[in-house]
Amino acid sequence: MTLLAYFASMDSPHPERTVDLLEPGFRFLLALPGKEVTGKSRDDFAAYIAQRNPVRRAHKILRHSRDGDLETVYGIVTEDGRYTGSFLSAAVTAPSGLLARYQSFFTTDFELVDRNTDRNTDRSRT
Repeated sequence: MTLLAYFASMDSPHPERTVDLLEPGFRFLLALPGKEVTGKSRDDFAAYIAQRNPVRRAHKILRHSRDGDLETVYGIVTEDGRYTGSFLSAAVTAPSGLLARYQSFFTTDFELVDRNTDRNTDRSRT
């Protein structure tokens, strides 16, 4: 799944390389507490990555699925080893195998799936 590769790249020491997984016309929406971040290109996404806080951030995927060109994931985020919130993300994959569209909703106040679940079937990064 391309979306799992996306999260692995975002959690790597070189998150800026994530743009290699994106179509040139990549569009995105990141709904974060108190703000939304949007963009219409790989360059817009690269600018978003460049301004992020320099913390050790990890996405632990608790559920993932794929239906044709649509991929979804649900998981939690930790920063420097501390739980910070949960997210629900979806992406559309282009015929090239790269991500064409992406949206993510992050909350610090709600967990859809218990973060201590033992049903974690993915290759999680914590």
